[in-house]
Amino acid sequence: MLSHVTLGVNNIEESTKFYDAVMETIGYQRGSCGESWVGYGDISGKCIDTLWLLTPANGEAATSGNGTNVGLVAPTRESVDKFYNTALANGGVDEGAPGIRAVNHPNFYAAYVRDLDGNKLLAVCHEAE
Repeated sequence: MLSHVTLGVNNIEESTKFYDAVMETIGYQRGSCGESWVGYGDISGKCIDTLWLLTPANGEAATSGNGTNVGLVAPTRESVDKFYNTALANGGVDEGAPGIRAVNHPNFYAAYVRDLDGNKLLAVCHEAE
């Protein structure tokens, strides 16, 4: 359904360091990049960049949306744990430790973090243990 998701960031260099570390833990890598933008995609496939970071074109500060989050599919529960720990080790903020969120479904194993600009991310594994 979605082609891509774009998140505004205020410091593309620092954000790239954060996302390089975090995205690798769940099977994604940096693809395209430029002076004010960077894209991430699936390591195993065509590497079509589906998560983009950019500094706003209007020159205003990037801000996060209240009630907005970006859910990233993780292949295993262990990779969700790595995502969470790597995010915190690289300046991310805890928004919910790894665990089952049964309100979603019995195998919804997720962790929630905020990136350096306050964007809320979650890694989720939908597979049974």
